[in-house]
Amino acid sequence: MITPNQLVDPAPAPSIAAAAGGRADLRPQNIRDAVIRLAGDSQDGIQSAGALLARLAGRSDQDVMTYMTIPSTISGGPSIFQVRMGSGEVLSAGDEADFLVAFYQHSYEEHIEFLKEGGVLLYDSDNVQPNLDDKRFVYVGIPITGLTVEALGGTAKDKGKNIFILGLLAKIFDLDIEKLKGLLTEKFGGKNESILNTALMAFQAGYAYPVGNVLSTRYQFEIRKSTGGPVQLTMDGNQALAYGLIAGGVRYGAGYPITPWSTIMETLRSEFPKYGGLFVQCEDELAAVSMALGFSYAGYLAITGSAGPGISLKTEAIGWASMAEIPLIIVNVQRGGPSTGLPTNVEQSDLYQAIFGGHGDSPRVVLAPSTVEDCFYIAIEAARIARKYSTPVFILSDGSLATRIQAFDEPDLKRLMVDPKLDLTPRAAGFKPYPLGGITQHAPPGTRMLDGKYPTVTGLEHDEMGHPTGSPSLHTGMTAKRRNKLQQLAAEIPVPEVYGDPEGEALVVGWGSTYGPIHEAVKSARERGESVSALHLRHLNPLPNGLEEIFAGFKRIIVAEMNDEGLYGYGQLATVLRARYCEPKIRSLTKTDGLTFRVKEILQGVLK
Repeated sequence: MITPNQLVDPAPAPSIAAAAGGRADLRPQNIRDAVIRLAGDSQDGIQSAGALLARLAGRSDQDVMTYMTIPSTISGGPSIFQVRMGSGEVLSAGDEADFLVAFYQHSYEEHIEFLKEGGVLLYDSDNVQPNLDDKRFVYVGIPITGLTVEALGGTAKDKGKNIFILGLLAKIFDLDIEKLKGLLTEKFGGKNESILNTALMAFQAGYAYPVGNVLSTRYQFEIRKSTGGPVQLTMDGNQALAYGLIAGGVRYGAGYPITPWSTIMETLRSEFPKYGGLFVQCEDELAAVSMALGFSYAGYLAITGSAGPGISLKTEAIGWASMAEIPLIIVNVQRGGPSTGLPTNVEQSDLYQAIFGGHGDSPRVVLAPSTVEDCFYIAIEAARIARKYSTPVFILSDGSLATRIQAFDEPDLKRLMVDPKLDLTPRAAGFKPYPLGGITQHAPPGTRMLDGKYPTVTGLEHDEMGHPTGSPSLHTGMTAKRRNKLQQLAAEIPVPEVYGDPEGEALVVGWGSTYGPIHEAVKSARERGESVSALHLRHLNPLPNGLEEIFAGFKRIIVAEMNDEGLYGYGQLATVLRARYCEPKIRSLTKTDGLTFRVKEILQGVLK
């Protein structure tokens, strides 16, 4: 964020104060990163403007992270899009804003306390009347609505306000306008030519506004020296997960739309056919998981997904996959619950559902990506595990990762891409898909059995050929078989690295999208001399072996997660860890406000 100690130029920084009227040139001030919050209504297109800023940062070799909230009602309502971009390492979307752009009075009133002291309130003077007696902030009033209408004329009205603001911010932050225009062309070029022209006109009007008359400073991001490394990609978590599935060799799937999973489904529907595959939108959740199981039964690892309510509907069929030992990937992009709950807000409250949400003893693998980049790689990992162990694999993403935009190095696709091939090799005499002493590997339908004995697949308990059985000893043996393969997986999972010292006062443990805020909080605490470290888990079931040795080095273990503390004062992962290790020093830091962790919340919780 813009703070005095982040100035690159050693010369005294110019004051961020209102300039004398008539001066059009802005004094440059070099910065490493800035937090910009756009606050308006969902109909204003602030998500589009914010996403364009984020993608520009990625294409300019800058680090970037975004955060957004959208209303859950069809009619729309108050919404924000927050972008943190800069040349330094960006681990979180920022605890407070350097720039707040307020489109309406409610935008100003609801978000002014998020603006840092000395920060800039850029507001639409046609719609906002701020309290100018509050001297904590710099006030920049611009008639955004009127200027947009004036620039576009005709029937466009104020629909280009978001792009006008984009042009204004491009001027203030000295952004690469040619790259921005290129991004606008990419976004609107496939539509009616008049839409692109209108967007470019609105952008140019914003960029040309003499902002130097009301703001004395133009911010320039420090230029990061090029290392000649890989090209950066910029995308959100749902896109990264979808392309990771493709890289992992997944070509078939089925689903049903639900927020915030739907964009994964939309991406796979358009991309799978390019690789000879197919994604089907079904009539309901049960049909979707059943069709995905059909693809996997046929020999092609398949994907289905949803949010928590949809996963509940899929549960019976997932139990069938556990019993039949069919490989399957299930993506749960978590949101606030229970029931319809908070459809557009973030929570991590489906961990119990993923691990235990089935009837009988039905073990399954549960993974959780930590960043947008990790969404790509966790999908490849899920596909590998599902095939090797012939098991359902859950990927627990969440609403924050789904919509968050980050930049990361382009993956080495030549090395990573998996080309799935159907193995119809004739099976030798004595082939058994369910050997009691081994791991299930099915033969796709149509595979020739040289001894003429063909196995079957069923949701009933079965013998080694898949034939139904009620034998007590076989049920005991098969139950152990399904359990043992997850224990074998646990032995091969690498122990996660500790961020900070390997022993000390406190260890902050997290999972999923809490990675950035936790690491930024621990980094801040360590800079203040606190003995704090961090550990992030990607494999949640089974857990990697050796965690108990790490826990032994710390006096306190604080598990930070976005779910309720429960009946006994512990969040869901904390409860799993306490049950696994019988370690009373494991404590919880939880929240259920539907918002991501702020760095200061973690700091306060850990240091309290």
